[in-house]
Amino acid sequence: MPDDGGASPDTPWWRDSRAWPLVLAGLFLVASGLLHTGVWAVVGGPWEGPVTWRKPILFGISTGLTSLSLGWVFAALPRSRGDDRVAWATAWALVVEVVLIDVQCWRGVASHFNRATPFDSWLYDAMGALILLATASAAWLTLRCCRTRVFPTADIRLAARAGLICLLVSAALGVWVSVHGDLRVAAAQPPESFGRAGVMKFPHGAVIHALQWLPVLAWLGRRAGIADARRLRLVALATLGTALLGTYALVQTLLGRARFDTTPATAVLLVAGAAALALAPLAIIRSALARRAWAVPDTTGRR
Repeated sequence: MPDDGGASPDTPWWRDSRAWPLVLAGLFLVASGLLHTGVWAVVGGPWEGPVTWRKPILFGISTGLTSLSLGWVFAALPRSRGDDRVAWATAWALVVEVVLIDVQCWRGVASHFNRATPFDSWLYDAMGALILLATASAAWLTLRCCRTRVFPTADIRLAARAGLICLLVSAALGVWVSVHGDLRVAAAQPPESFGRAGVMKFPHGAVIHALQWLPVLAWLGRRAGIADARRLRLVALATLGTALLGTYALVQTLLGRARFDTTPATAVLLVAGAAALALAPLAIIRSALARRAWAVPDTTGRR
């Protein structure tokens, strides 16, 4: 993550006592996801379905990145009583939740919506309780981040706040996915669909990583030499694009349509969101190339 936060300017953010439990958890989970990618490459098998290597891979990498980002936010906040305990509890909740998913995959049974046995049902409920604990921690961090003037520039503040809000929206959609899926399983229907062809996990996953890409855009913009005011506009544009894409994913699902089975109205949302999100990195690349061009020394001998 960008090095804009931290307990002090001279201390890397990951050295903060509240951050490093989440950093360790994040690195472990990303490594776990990459390890399972290797297992899938060797063993093979389908990508989609209730029992595939996709879940250990995606949950490991995705949850690991989220843990790293939460540690970054934690380190930027003024210290509060109980911070270390909350950080450790959040780190353990994220690790154990993913480990339970991995265990079910190695057992050859579904990790989600699986109530075939009392043990499977208990594991599924435990996963839900752990992710609710992590969500409560993220909500607490979001409230503090929005109420406190953290981070040195407006663009990184917007990126962190918008990313945290997107994470909470994704978590709320995840609860909806779980409740809806359980009701469909009880009715002997596929748990992960909505209506004719809606994909329940689509809106849940659409904005979950805004807490990574928005701060990274702000950091890259600074490295490219873009002025503070313009960086803020670029991050705001990327935030708008993220919101439009998230809205598109939710509307598609509620209409019972597949991810890219668009209507004219949802096609406008998709194109507008993708364009807004793409413009920010394109502007950063252009600025970086222009800055490098100015920095190239004149070797032609002309004065």
